[in-house]
Amino acid sequence: MFDKVIVLVLNNPQKQPMFSIKQRLYWIDASTKSLNNISTDYWSGLLIDYFKKSNACAIVKGIRSFQDFDYELQMSYANKLLENSAETVFFPADPKKTYLTSTLVKDLYKIGANINYLIPKAILTDVKKVLEEAKK
Repeated sequence: MFDKVIVLVLNNPQKQPMFSIKQRLYWIDASTKSLNNISTDYWSGLLIDYFKKSNACAIVKGIRSFQDFDYELQMSYANKLLENSAETVFFPADPKKTYLTSTLVKDLYKIGANINYLIPKAILTDVKKVLEEAKK
């Protein structure tokens, strides 16, 4: 659908991420290595400012639930108000993974559940190492 896709890690001051920006960018790169039209970047400002700076043609959002859709639809309207050319494309998540959140994965790991099928193989060892460190 797109010649080039940028997976953007945004700074969200309302969240306290467990993984550093550097880790997240590295893991995205490792997980998408086989896809030659994907790159990663980090931005600490408004998404719409990055959209304009990068001359993007669309903002792509994955949707797991109605709550995601409701929130992201509101964000798409706000982005459209700030930049009329901003189009948002929504993709529904794989039905088998609509329940999946980073909090759930961390909680499952803490209680000893198998998370191997929830994490891309390319980064599984690294993720487990960081989660193990966090348990201490």
